[in-house]
Amino acid sequence: MIDRKLQPLAAFSLAARRGVCAVLTDIDDTLTMHGRLTASAYAAMERLDKAGIAVVPVTGRPGGWCDLIARHWPVKGVVGENGAFYFSYDAEARRVVRRYWFAAEQRTIDRKRLDVLRDLILREMPRAAVTSDQPYRECDLAIDWCEDVAPLSEAEVEKIVALAKAAGATVRLASIHINIWFGDFSKLAMARRFAADILGIDTTTAAEKLVFVGDSPNDVSMFGYFPHSVGVANVLKFRHRLEAAPTYVTPSEGGDGFAELAHAILAARCAT
Repeated sequence: MIDRKLQPLAAFSLAARRGVCAVLTDIDDTLTMHGRLTASAYAAMERLDKAGIAVVPVTGRPGGWCDLIARHWPVKGVVGENGAFYFSYDAEARRVVRRYWFAAEQRTIDRKRLDVLRDLILREMPRAAVTSDQPYRECDLAIDWCEDVAPLSEAEVEKIVALAKAAGATVRLASIHINIWFGDFSKLAMARRFAADILGIDTTTAAEKLVFVGDSPNDVSMFGYFPHSVGVANVLKFRHRLEAAPTYVTPSEGGDGFAELAHAILAARCAT
């Protein structure tokens, strides 16, 4: 991972912005504000797409949501459940292309293990709850720590993380959920696979062609890998938890910050 200091978005050079051909983005609290997708963020995605700059949500949200996003949003595809899969809509064939990190047999085994871990967490931590979108998840377990439940304390969050790690699971803290899964997939690993398969970009040699924008510790692998990584302003709330920081920070939070980044990228193409 890259060790860096946070810089304002204005430090993102014109030459670097001109070279961007894809924007990878988290969803919750990056495209949204107060739990709602902002008009500014959606319009920014559409402007990027029309300009030929691929938009790819890279999210912890479930497969059910990702199917809709791949079909109906102005995006090239979506990486979901923290890298468990990617979906991309093939308009010519009128179908969603799905690629999973693990085969169906392994996913079934892991689902049973996650169900056992879920029961343990809820028994040990009665104030916790599974997320409202859990029924639409295929590969992970998501514990709600502040979306639809009264916010859990930092100690309660740490206890849930410890229980999951003790069971051998991978754990990532997002802005509203605690995401838990078994296996070696990640947002970064599947985003790199998506870039190669769908965008035709080898991130080993051309990572500077992509920008990633996010907001929480769940995004650290992406922040650390991509030289042009961006945090919307609310990422500063998690600064003490970031193992790797983004290169730049937008002036505004959430979807408005995403729109600022999109404007900066598009403006670079018009500059002389």
